[in-house]
Amino acid sequence: MVFCGAQAPNAVAQAVAASSLANLANPASPQTVTVAARVPMAADRLTADVVVIDSQRLRDAGGVSLADVLRAEAGLQLSRNGGPGQPASMFVRGAGGGNTLVLMDGVRLGSATLGLVDFSALSLAQIERVEVLRGPASSLYGADAVGGVVLITTRRGQAGAPASAMVAVGGNGSSEAALALGGVIVGALGAWDWSATAAREASDGVSALRPGDRFGNYNPDRDGFARRTLQAQVGLTPADGHRLGLSLQDSRLDSQYDASQFLPPNYAQDATPDFRSKQATRLAALDYSGRLAPDWTVKAGLSRSKDEVRSGGSLVERFDTRREQASLQAGWMPLPGQQWSLGADQLTEHAEADAFTAPVRRRNTGLALAYVGEFANGLGGVLRGLSLQADLRRDDNSVYGAQNTGRAGLSWALVPGWRVRALAGSTFHAPSFNDLFYPGYGVATVKPEQGRSAELGLNWQQAQSTASLTVWRNRISNLIAYEADNTRCPKDPAYSYGCAANIGQARLSGATLAAQQGWDGWTLRGEYNYLDARDDATGARLARRARHQLSLHADWRNGDWTLGAASLYTSARPDDGVVLHGQQTLDLTARWQLARSWQLQAKLLNATNADIEPVRDYQSPRRQAWLGLRYEGQAL
Repeated sequence: MVFCGAQAPNAVAQAVAASSLANLANPASPQTVTVAARVPMAADRLTADVVVIDSQRLRDAGGVSLADVLRAEAGLQLSRNGGPGQPASMFVRGAGGGNTLVLMDGVRLGSATLGLVDFSALSLAQIERVEVLRGPASSLYGADAVGGVVLITTRRGQAGAPASAMVAVGGNGSSEAALALGGVIVGALGAWDWSATAAREASDGVSALRPGDRFGNYNPDRDGFARRTLQAQVGLTPADGHRLGLSLQDSRLDSQYDASQFLPPNYAQDATPDFRSKQATRLAALDYSGRLAPDWTVKAGLSRSKDEVRSGGSLVERFDTRREQASLQAGWMPLPGQQWSLGADQLTEHAEADAFTAPVRRRNTGLALAYVGEFANGLGGVLRGLSLQADLRRDDNSVYGAQNTGRAGLSWALVPGWRVRALAGSTFHAPSFNDLFYPGYGVATVKPEQGRSAELGLNWQQAQSTASLTVWRNRISNLIAYEADNTRCPKDPAYSYGCAANIGQARLSGATLAAQQGWDGWTLRGEYNYLDARDDATGARLARRARHQLSLHADWRNGDWTLGAASLYTSARPDDGVVLHGQQTLDLTARWQLARSWQLQAKLLNATNADIEPVRDYQSPRRQAWLGLRYEGQAL
């Protein structure tokens, strides 16, 4: 929807506003990817393995979580303590949850105390697009981009963009509701774009734990959740090529779980309390992007985020994280298709917890230089279709010192329809505040994990058909893990039961095969991921990593009807001394465009009623039906 504001005082101002409005009405092409180079890059020139999940796929995923979408659409493996709403982390190419960097509109997410992102706290309602980079990226983003990067883009107001609303109900007392508004106002200062989103999701759930768990924490009550998200954005485009934006977000998650407490005077185990985890995340970000000259661009950002967690039964523990980020990036394009970028950023992290004797803090300063080059007809056509990418970065941290990383890659269209890719890089994962400072566990001398990764890919595209094959290998050293032998810990009685330490290294290798075919209203998609994740010293497979994961999607569209089926198979995987059986789910969907702006949606999740054990002793909901109504049109 478009609103007309105050009339521009002269013809020049009117022309500026009209140009700004035109730019807002035509956002970046779906074929443009940002996560791979921190600058927009054509998808057919990528040197990295990137998956893009667009707004249509996200809208069609009603009744599931972002974690489930990433598993089904991007081949990530999921580790979750129960069903939706329970703590969830993702494995990209077998790397641990803390080895995946998650950004929302360029702002780093996650808890500095735990060192990872809980995907259960993120709502699909606020998300417009997700880009997943599978592979090394520390030389662009700094710490933790070892397995890959998940870049989340939230909704932004556009000229002519409709309002949208949806409501849905499902099994286990589940419900969803969301409202999104946005538009553009043309005024004397230029074009103002704005958007606002409000959403709430809830479920009574099922018991997170199975009866007879090894620690005796099972409670037969239901472990449900409620999640509320509020988001607002406003941007000003005073002149063509310049935009200043402000983004505010507030999300709350209240989830139940099973555990035990041991209280005085007898310290007997008690699993009966209603254990809850309450998370609150608030974020404010200010950003600017502009074209200073035909060959010069600049981007700058300031943000502040706070994550608060209150968790427990009769006694509640507190964990608070605050992040302050500042970034500046300049881009120079001396020749068409040749771009250099120089970026600097500073991240300050603060953490407070009841367990910490005092607040802790660290500061990281990063400086990165990147190059992206495309050669359409260079050297008489010898380099035709060749793209090169290289980046270097240095991070200086107040706690764990300096880290240097680099990456280089190429993409070459050898013949029409065929493209070969190669990429290699170094990475590092920073120790969390718990690894460094948690009493009786953390050790201040723990060093970052180091990674070396290489991959080779082949892509094919013709008309409505695409296919790709990527093989890769990643070796991670200085693994941060629990050291049970207290003789290797600091000589302090507090470490009687062990400590955090750098122990051993892991070898991760695998392959991804993906394909898509469309014809006569049909779209078929599939992706197979093979993973070999092992401890180098013992040869044992890493916990919770499945060797095989296969996802298949079939969609049929005819007039006002769309029918779909999605199957996901995950093979057996080790977990804490046992082997979890392979699991397979089938989800069925139907959508009917009952009027121009109204769509009725139905979904049957886990249609075969499979018994899913996501991690040892935990369980997910069985068969679950959803019915929803979506509106997309003018403001209600």
